This record gives sequence, C-alpha cells and structure tokens, in this order.
Amino acid sequence: MTAEPTSVSGLDGRYATALFDLAAEQKAIDAVLGDLSTLAAMIDDSDDLARLVRSPVVARVDQASAMAALVAKAGLTDLVANFVGTVADNGRLSNLRGMIGQFNLLVSQFKGEIAAEVTSATKLSAEQISSIEKSLAKAVGREVQLSTNVDPGVLGGLVVRVGSRMIDFSLRTQLNNLQLSLKEVG
Repeated sequence: MTAEPTSVSGLDGRYATALFDLAAEQKAIDAVLGDLSTLAAMIDDSDDLARLVRSPVVARVDQASAMAALVAKAGLTDLVANFVGTVADNGRLSNLRGMIGQFNLLVSQFKGEIAAEVTSATKLSAEQISSIEKSLAKAVGREVQLSTNVDPGVLGGLVVRVGSRMIDFSLRTQLNNLQLSLKEVG
C-alpha cells in the first residue's frame, strides 16, 4: 500500500516511491529507513563522499563501484544496496540526498506523522532536537518527523518549516526587518 503521493514529486519522488513500494512489499520500511538515515549521515559527514555523489566528472562506473564498496562496508540491507546501485548505474547519484528526503516523507505519511524541518546556525544537540520535536508535536497534534539543517547564515535562532508553513525566528530575519524599519523612518 503506497502512501499518498501528493508531497513527493519529480525524479526524486519517483525513485523514492519505487523504493517505498518495494520496502512495503518486503515489510522492511523501518530497516530501509534506518539504512537511508545512515547513508544520509555518511554523506553529510564526509566532504569526500558528498563530492563523489555530486560530481559529474567522476565516471558512473567509478561512482557505482565506490558506492557499492561503501554500502557493503556499512552493512546496509540488500534492498538499499540494490537501490543505491541502480541510482548510481542510472547516473543519478547527485539526486540521492533528495531521494532519501522524499522516502522519509513517504514514511511519515504512511505512519501518520507530519514532516518538519528545522534550520539553525549551529548543530543542535540531541536534547534540543527532542525538545523541538515535543513542542512541534504538541502544536500540530500529531507525531513529528524532524530533520535538521545547519546554515550559519541564519546567525542565530531557528527557521522551522512544518508542512507548507514556515516560521522564521532567525536573527538574520529580525535584523533584516529592523533594517527595513529603519529605512522607512529615515
């Protein structure tokens, strides 16, 4: 049973939907979700891996063999290994991060959760993330699947996106608003 496909679209959404359908068929949604989270963390934590995934200069064969070795070393499930192999063979590794995000959305919909994204100037601690998840869950009345991003440009505070709503508590926005107010006065 496929989740409502309304929030997934484009190439990333098609790949994610295919993976989700296979994972649901094999009753391995949670295992695939865990493996994809591991893979996403590896990409986020390694500049070399991120470059390999995004590079149009590296040959598909080399990308595919490097990813196969990485997936095997990480001990990811066969389903995820085959998925990453297919993505690499099709020359779509640069879309892998987006595909993982779309898969997470499908899982959230399937579980009745709502997806939320928090952007901060520095990496949030596990305690801060937990606190934000609880606050958002209380505010929206549903369990929240939270993803975090770091953008030093926000300077401080948070930018929270829940579904299609965005709440910007960043210092950057507050300073921009103050600057606009001062221009209007002057």
